[in-house]
Amino acid sequence: MYLKVLVADDDALIRDSLKIMLNLEEDIDVVGTAQNGEEAFRLCSELNPDVVLMDIRMPVLDGVLGTKLIKQSFSKIRIIILTTFKDDEYIKEALKNGAEGYILKSQPIDSIADSIRAVYRGNTVFEKDVLNKISNMVKNIENKRSYKDYNLTEREFDILKLIGEGFSNKEIAEKLYLGEGTVRNYVTLLLDKLGLRDRTQLAIFYLKNLNK
Repeated sequence: MYLKVLVADDDALIRDSLKIMLNLEEDIDVVGTAQNGEEAFRLCSELNPDVVLMDIRMPVLDGVLGTKLIKQSFSKIRIIILTTFKDDEYIKEALKNGAEGYILKSQPIDSIADSIRAVYRGNTVFEKDVLNKISNMVKNIENKRSYKDYNLTEREFDILKLIGEGFSNKEIAEKLYLGEGTVRNYVTLLLDKLGLRDRTQLAIFYLKNLNK
């Protein structure tokens, strides 16, 4: 089975290079390219990609708003921000809008391909420098609370913690000796209890409030 990928970047050389190199991977098929976030949104309805590689700074509609539009209409499509920028505000907005990953264009193509596979499996993927920035954003919050303050059970907290550490449902099930369907039910329950939209928001919630 091929993973269908859409590449959104305003630089034609980067778009074409990523398409050529990623198509050399046995399990990846770049089904389309877009010049901006608006075009990426339109192509998502036509091509139904599994993963979108989204640049940040693009004309017409940037990657942050493009991510927001896609996630609002196509929640199952995974989005990785692929950029040269490590600006805190971009990171914060991309995560708030539902991106599952934030990696840099300086990475080798095999790392980018691995990130595509990882987010498709349900993981979140952040380049090391970006992950450090996320940690710095939340570590200034001094009074982290107990999971009991949010009416969570110990098992729910265990699952939330593993989500925050980037594990997929399958990996969580293996670690906790649970069925994958049971883990999915817990994730749904956590989203409902905490009033959150998706597992990326669960991960950020854990880092911000419970990662002591």
